[in-house]
Parts: sequence; structure tokens; C-alpha cells
Amino acid sequence: MPSPSRIVKIVRNTVVVLCALAATLFSMLAPWLATTLFIVLPWTFTYTATHRQFHYPDANDGKTPQTFKLDFRGIEFTSQDGVPLRGWYIPAEGPARGTIVYCHGLNRTRVELLPDAVFAHSLGYNGLLFDLRHHGASGGTITTLGYQERRDVEAAVSYALERENAARPIVVWGVSMGASAALLAAAESPDISAVISDSSFDSFMGTVRHHLKLFLHLPSFPIADEVGYWVAWRGNFRPGDFNLVKAVERIGDRPILFVAVAGDRRMPPWIAQTLYAHARSPLKEIIVLPGRRHGEGFNQAREPYEKAVTDFLAKIPAANGP
Repeated sequence: MPSPSRIVKIVRNTVVVLCALAATLFSMLAPWLATTLFIVLPWTFTYTATHRQFHYPDANDGKTPQTFKLDFRGIEFTSQDGVPLRGWYIPAEGPARGTIVYCHGLNRTRVELLPDAVFAHSLGYNGLLFDLRHHGASGGTITTLGYQERRDVEAAVSYALERENAARPIVVWGVSMGASAALLAAAESPDISAVISDSSFDSFMGTVRHHLKLFLHLPSFPIADEVGYWVAWRGNFRPGDFNLVKAVERIGDRPILFVAVAGDRRMPPWIAQTLYAHARSPLKEIIVLPGRRHGEGFNQAREPYEKAVTDFLAKIPAANGP
């Protein structure tokens, strides 16, 4: 009698063959429809996700730290793979308690996290806000939803330490795509002492499938799988390497604050809870805020958000030296 694992393989291979036969028959009976459904649509979604430059309107568009009466200066630095990046550096008033690097979401810019930076400045932290590649004033020709953007985060951390002589500990605070990039960067860089992960996803392929099903009601196979693999191909990474659960495990005992919005359909709270379960730090924290809009926890529930961040930052061990 075949083993259970062999039975699973037989069933899986049978399903793949049947799907392939069905797709072939469909393409023979309706070639134009098949081409549109299995080639044109996935490629259009891929191009839109990776190359379209769209700025989601933000209430802080046109503002700078000076709007909030904060001292700052414009900065320029280069990502690890040569992409020019631009941003702002906001020094703390007096001796800094540490430095926070802010990472915005998809189709956003550094202004998305300007209110967060104003708040953290009031707690005594330096701030570095910048536009991720292919966003805002930064260079780059492609967006990879956080994977190559991790290089931008690491470059921002290096700039803060080497060019600004910024105080440790270094905390990276990211939202959505920026949170995913922050977790990946922290998994690779020991210079990052802690992460505030607001509305990250759990895996690249998982979020592609979820979003196409949520907004377009498209099946995972083959359309979502095509989009995922084409985005990865254009972004020069393997889909399996873009996994935030594994990144959280690699961060080890460094503190992470996971933030979610209760009614967020794009990144539901169970994602933050899954990542929290895999985090190994005794100082890990999680908060699920009231609200419905993705990545808008700071604006929708500012008081509990600020309290969670204040308490979390207070628990991060002070740096003993460079």
C-alpha cells in the first residue's frame, strides 16, 4: 500500500496534469480569451506592481519636519546595489536616546511616517526618513514589495551610523511594505537593535495570492502564481526567499513590536499574530488597534499606538558603545 506522502504526490501530480489538459483545451476553444486570462492579465498585474509609479495622496504631502518646527537637513546616500536614495535626518534635541529609521509603504513616500517621527522626536530620538527605491525623490526603476528594499533600509542604517554618528540603539519602524523590508533588513544586519513592524505580510507568495483573491476574485492557480513568479523574476529574487516568518526567526532575541489593525482586510491581525508566535525575543510585543484601513493604525488609534511604542522603546536595552 502506498505511503501517505506518496499518495499526496500522486494526487498533486494528477491535479497538475488535469489542469494542464484543461488549460490546453480551453486555449484551443478560445485562444484569445486564454491569452488574455493567462498571459496578458498576469503580465499587466506584474508590470503594475513593479514598475508603475503612483503616489497615494497623503494628508502630509508638501510638509517637511520644519512644518512641525523640527530641525532637519536633506540627505542623500546610496543603497547597497547602487540606487540613489534621498531623505531627511532629524537630530534629537540634546543627547539622543537612540535613532529610528522610518520605512514607508507601497505607493507612499517618507511623509507617510512624518507624524510618527514627530512623536518619536518628542521622546528624544533621532529620526531618519527616506524614500524607498522607485518612490518619491529616490532613484530606481523597479519596486520589489520589500525584498530589494531591504538593501535601502540597511543603507539608511549605515548612513545614520557612519555619516551622522547617530546614537544607538537603532530601531527600524516600517509600515506595510516598509515593515517587510525592515524585518528582512534586521534579519541580516546586527546594527538594527529592534523593529516596529506595522502591518507586514507573512510571505511574498501568500500576499500575492491573498490580494488577487481579495480584490479581483482570481484563483491562486495559475494566475496568482504567474504574477508572483514574474514579479520575483523581475525583482531578481526567489519567491521562497521572501518569507517574513523566517526573517523573524533569524532576528533572534532582538525586540519586535508587531502592530495590526483589527479590520484590515489586506493584512489581517492573524498575520501579526503568526509573526509574533515565531519571534524569539522575550521583549516581543503585539498590539491590535481598532480601525479598518490598512496601515492607518497611527492615524486611527493614535493614543494606544503611541503608548505601545513608548512602552516598547523603554524596554530596549541601551547601547554600550559603537
